Amino acid sequence: MIERPSPNHDARPGAVDMLILHYTGMRSGAAALDRMCDQQAKVSAHYCIDTDGTVYRLVAEERRAWHAGVSFWGGRRRVNDRSIGIELVNPGHEYGYVPFTPAQIHALIALCRDVLSRHAIPARHVLGHSDVAPERKTDPGELFPWAELAENGIGLWPQPREPVTDFAAALAGFGYGVPPLVEVPLDAVVTAFQRHFRPSCIDGVADAQCAAILAGLIGR
Repeated sequence: MIERPSPNHDARPGAVDMLILHYTGMRSGAAALDRMCDQQAKVSAHYCIDTDGTVYRLVAEERRAWHAGVSFWGGRRRVNDRSIGIELVNPGHEYGYVPFTPAQIHALIALCRDVLSRHAIPARHVLGHSDVAPERKTDPGELFPWAELAENGIGLWPQPREPVTDFAAALAGFGYGVPPLVEVPLDAVVTAFQRHFRPSCIDGVADAQCAAILAGLIGR
């Protein structure tokens, strides 16, 4: 692990109970690191993983990094207060989204296991940036291997069950911010859900398959 201290952090007001995964969405890893270490940018994460698997530590876990922005999960805003943020170098949807490298995912699994050994983070609190900020963000995106992480004990992957009948209410029960809890269109929240848990079809429509997947998640 390489130390690359960022000035962009402040005091954390409470315990950590979330792990948020991102892609950098910039043209290069160097550019992303420079931005997260630029005091004027006012953004950061705790860790960044380059495409070759190199892990950079930017902010100490006991400090609050500035990675999630305006966000909501489980009835609470200000996800930065309670989360560890990990960025993976990837150009993202704006600059030519590509699959994450095996070296990145190998390093991420090891890092996540390390983080989870230090903090009481429930599996349903291992999320993507788009889950907690669905109208603003799309990362880490539909190419992120959530199922592989779940196979390694990190986060959840669903086994579909009898579909839920009230999809919006079930989304809120799982943790997503839905109207009127937040001023975000429901289709944007459904899209974020699909991007994470049903990446084969991302259309913002809460169909029967989505309802069965959500039921499986709640059952886990």
